Amino acid sequence: MPSHGAEPNLSDEPDARLLRLRSARGRITLATVTLGSGVAMLDGTVVNIALRQIGIDLGASLAELQWISNGYLLSLASLILVGGALGDRLGRRRMYLLGVAGFALGSGLCAFAQSPVQLVAFRVLQGVAAALLAPGGLALIQASFCKEDRPAAIGTWAGVSGIATAIGPFLGGFLVENAGWRWIFAINLPLCALVILMGLYVPESKDDSPVISNANAHTGHFDVPGAVTGIVALGATTYLLTSWRTLGAGLTLAGTLVAGAAWVAFVVLERRPGAMAPVSMFRSRVFRAANLMTFLVYGALGSVLFFLVLQLQVTVGYDAIAAGMSTLPISVVMLLLSSRFSVLAARSGPRVPMTLGPLVCALGAFLLSGVDTGSSYWTGVFPGITLFAFGLAGLVSPLTVAVLAAAPDRHAGVASGINNAVARAGTLLAVAALPALVGLAGADYRDPATLTSGYHSALLLASGMLALGGVISWFGLHEVGRLTETRRAPAKERDRT
Repeated sequence: MPSHGAEPNLSDEPDARLLRLRSARGRITLATVTLGSGVAMLDGTVVNIALRQIGIDLGASLAELQWISNGYLLSLASLILVGGALGDRLGRRRMYLLGVAGFALGSGLCAFAQSPVQLVAFRVLQGVAAALLAPGGLALIQASFCKEDRPAAIGTWAGVSGIATAIGPFLGGFLVENAGWRWIFAINLPLCALVILMGLYVPESKDDSPVISNANAHTGHFDVPGAVTGIVALGATTYLLTSWRTLGAGLTLAGTLVAGAAWVAFVVLERRPGAMAPVSMFRSRVFRAANLMTFLVYGALGSVLFFLVLQLQVTVGYDAIAAGMSTLPISVVMLLLSSRFSVLAARSGPRVPMTLGPLVCALGAFLLSGVDTGSSYWTGVFPGITLFAFGLAGLVSPLTVAVLAAAPDRHAGVASGINNAVARAGTLLAVAALPALVGLAGADYRDPATLTSGYHSALLLASGMLALGGVISWFGLHEVGRLTETRRAPAKERDRT
């Protein structure tokens, strides 16, 4: 197969342009991408703990509170593929820093919002900016670091992302109790400023390979039809996932038809040369399996964190800070072990850790399902959350390695965007659907007995989703060893193949 442009990081020959992790510029680059991505991940969870106080201060209705959370997720999920493709095409550092600047602007506006409608609008702006920076962090690591240091860098990035997700409830509770809810947005401003300052030292990268059309002619046009259908498909799907309980049958059916038609059109358009997100990536068994496993695992992760924090506050009697601190083992374990698991996966292949990780998480979720009135933290919560943390640390970094290994380096941004979109769709679907599946609706969450019954069922379902993710990894990633070896082969040898 002919090579379309230079891809030096796939060759055994070293490239002087690539960074070493121990170099000063390598450390600054890694700090830039992990801090910016961490801020975006943190904002997806930190707001939830403050919704009650926001509602009181702004006089928001329940529907408005839902959209303060869902507006961010909707715009992020709708545009994340476009953000990844724009980074690959126009420059990954450029789009990443533009996203960070937009996120800072949206955060500042949220901090000064005077009405629920204003806050929803500014949260949507935050989501648009996050769609530019979220796929860019991982793509910058893939394009900037030498092959030997890439696994450790990815592990650090994945660890910080996991920590940001898990620490959100704790940080949100602390700020709400001690400073006020507006500070959960204002705190982003100095962090984003630091990211932009460090980003000046990050090397730029983009897809320099020519796009080949059916006539073997180079085309410089961006895939606008693919971008539009992708936005409609992801946006309509996300909207249905977050709002199906409040829509009537007619609107739900219409939304389903729109989403289905958009997905069909997107798949057809992305089969063309020069596509934004080439469907050919999904021909890889590894890419398909990794994304299916992502959908299940992140759906379960979102469900466990959502239900556990609620159960601890309503049934066990924790305050907001104590409930947030209960997930602290996830942050500690992710910080200590993520980079080590990433290096291990790069050496031995991600199949084993991506199989064992979800199974260990499943056991942890099963233990957590027993949390009830009178449960102590050290015997009722700590064992399960710690097991869950170890499993999560074992699977997150290898998952990232597998996704990137299964896609061409020139599409690193798109591959990251797809995986990010799948992760968020899994979380949205699980959090939106599980309460109804376990019999919780309306104000049921305020009644300890009713909540506990639903909580037990939800955690057991999450445990089953995690176990299924492990099974999918075992059977779906058996080719990953051969794929990794192929990517390590010299470029001339690949071209002859």
